[in-house]
Amino acid sequence: MAQSNRSASQTTIRKMTHYMAWANTGLLDTVAQLPDDEIMKPRQTLFTNMAHTMNHIFVIGDIFRGHLEGRDHGYAGRNSKTSPPFAEVSENLKGLDRHYIDYAAGLSDDDLHETVRFTYIGGGDGEMTRMEILLHLVNHASFHRGFVNDMLFQVPSRGKAFDLSVFLRDAWPGIRDAA
Repeated sequence: MAQSNRSASQTTIRKMTHYMAWANTGLLDTVAQLPDDEIMKPRQTLFTNMAHTMNHIFVIGDIFRGHLEGRDHGYAGRNSKTSPPFAEVSENLKGLDRHYIDYAAGLSDDDLHETVRFTYIGGGDGEMTRMEILLHLVNHASFHRGFVNDMLFQVPSRGKAFDLSVFLRDAWPGIRDAA
């Protein structure tokens, strides 16, 4: 589909899923340069270490993939009980990001505005449009990448800027023009 034929909603969600993948990959690749003991080191943060925090991004994305596909996602919690090896987390999250890029590219305007009903992990009914779910995932990943960036400074290691404005300047023009 040529860009000029896309609605503003389709263009936005395509852009945002690419942004999420770009930022997640950039941070995963930055963290991968650290020794494993630093990646898995317990820290004063919500999910204990870098691997488990990035795994939480994956788990929430996988839960919502189940919701979007109308199937049981199989999770009993918002993260695994223990931290998987970082290489596994990285592979899983990069694969899920690729899924969401492809998924978003195939959604019509009507699809984006369709309401999806689901049950939250903690209980209670939820409903969001497909677009709201995808924007939630982008926002959720950004929030938790911030935790990982803070942990990088504790190493100490300096992370890179994975802001939307940097993506729009450095990566989006090539992605947009390739389609």
